[in-house]
Amino acid sequence: MKTETEEVDGAAARAADRHAKPTWAQIRYLIRGLKEPGGKLPLFDDEGQEIDIRTIRSCIARGWAEPWFANPVKPNWLVCKLTPAGYKILGVDKSQ
Repeated sequence: MKTETEEVDGAAARAADRHAKPTWAQIRYLIRGLKEPGGKLPLFDDEGQEIDIRTIRSCIARGWAEPWFANPVKPNWLVCKLTPAGYKILGVDKSQ
């Protein structure tokens, strides 16, 4: 029989697993970096709309993207690139 602590720890681990998978919005954002040199991620979607900052920040928080450089023209825009973890979550091996 599990203790209360073991049950809580198990529930937390299951919740963490659920959140380790990217959402559809995150996948759409990350996959665009596969076509760009250095894994550069877009600021705008295919229809010209700005990528939701929450999508960008959540990908950074999960280690799938990282800030690349500061944009001098628009300092509030996050110019990011894919990380090795970002490539991995998309099923691409970049270890070579």
